[in-house]
Amino acid sequence: MRLIDRYLLRQLLGPTLLATLALTAVALLSQSLSGLDLIVNQRQSALVFLKITLLYMPQLINMVLPIAIFVAALVALNRLHTEQEIVVCFAGGMSRWRVISPAIRLASTVALLALAMNLWVQPLSYRALREELFKVRTDLAATLVREGEFTEPVPGLTVYAQSVDGNGDMHNLFIHQMKDDGTATTYMANSGRMANRRGESVLILRDGSTQEFSPGGVLNYLTFNEYPFALGTLNNPDEMVHYKPSDRYLHELFFPDLQQGWEQKNRRALLAEGHSRVATPLYNIAFMAMALSAIIGGGFSRMGYARRIAIFCGIAAAVRILGFVAQSASEANVWLNVLQYAIPLATAGLALRDVFRQRVSRFIDIRRRPARIAPVPA
Repeated sequence: MRLIDRYLLRQLLGPTLLATLALTAVALLSQSLSGLDLIVNQRQSALVFLKITLLYMPQLINMVLPIAIFVAALVALNRLHTEQEIVVCFAGGMSRWRVISPAIRLASTVALLALAMNLWVQPLSYRALREELFKVRTDLAATLVREGEFTEPVPGLTVYAQSVDGNGDMHNLFIHQMKDDGTATTYMANSGRMANRRGESVLILRDGSTQEFSPGGVLNYLTFNEYPFALGTLNNPDEMVHYKPSDRYLHELFFPDLQQGWEQKNRRALLAEGHSRVATPLYNIAFMAMALSAIIGGGFSRMGYARRIAIFCGIAAAVRILGFVAQSASEANVWLNVLQYAIPLATAGLALRDVFRQRVSRFIDIRRRPARIAPVPA
């Protein structure tokens, strides 16, 4: 019996790993396409782009795991049942629970791994992701100048650069700055480069000129070889990284600091996210139970189970969508968080009920009556 259990577990484990890798790769590809803005508009390196893409992986894996388990279980169980290997297990005296226990153990193990990722790995990676995005957003070299475009990083300041080379040097710069007293200064330079001087960010302008009207209406024109244009007005020293609900640990979601205004305002959203972290792994067990019900819950058929599989695929999609709806509704009503647990648990219970309700005789008739032998006439 132990040998058969290990065999059934191996038949389920292989497709589960392949499906998880395939779906994660597709999700990463989709995420990487949406993140191309970091390279195109923010002029970040490929290393930053790769780092940000990989930091999304824990949440992407948690999202695809139930789907991967469902697809892999359908493929493996359909093959085992079509080739009558499960039929032989029942005919050999194995109970329904003994046959499905490898699948349930696999789903439970994946659920525990998903729970660990939800509680510790995802907050850790998303905090690092948020900090990296904060660095990208506050990168003056990326936000100040966009090649061939007039930009206004702050009110009263207009910047233009004809081109930016691979070393970060800006060419044919134009800067127009409006001052608080109503005067304006225009800077033009052949080249420029970002630098730090005495702990402050500056834009070093080279081979250019400045034009400024004095309060008396006189044009002041000045040429220079090098001019440091201070960028202190663009920096906000009070700006800090703000962690969203997806970036917080479980104790921060259930017991937030209510002395903070944002936490008070989003108390229900934090609770909904916390319950979602705990309840989401249950979908791995629920989807495995639905796969078992789709294959083992029906009668044996040499023609396959295409119709039942299609029906259960639709049910699985509806259940997961209903879970997302319950999480969204929980942000408005705290008591609706019960649904986040009830939906996967009820789905798993109903699916397993369908499996155990099935009679063995529908899989194989092991109680055939011996054929009657007609008496030989004397």
